[in-house]
Amino acid sequence: MSENTGKYSITMPREIAEAARARSGPSGLSAYVAAAVARQVERDNLNELIAAGEAEHGPISSEAIQAKREQLQRAREEQHGSGTSAA
Repeated sequence: MSENTGKYSITMPREIAEAARARSGPSGLSAYVAAAVARQVERDNLNELIAAGEAEHGPISSEAIQAKREQLQRAREEQHGSGTSAA
């Protein structure tokens, strides 16, 4: 890993830790947990961005959300060169 790293002690339910260790593969538990935390930070940042946008422009309608989902799905299909989706 090229980034600076630190060693931390965390506490989590045993069943979650064991499931993560079983799925961590060759990269190891630390990399697995770091990737999960990075995804959560991205989600938190996105939620903050959405909240700021809604505070400025009002809530996003369910119709607008559905339209963007459909747009994203079409873009994925075009990117993969298939006319079908794999959920």
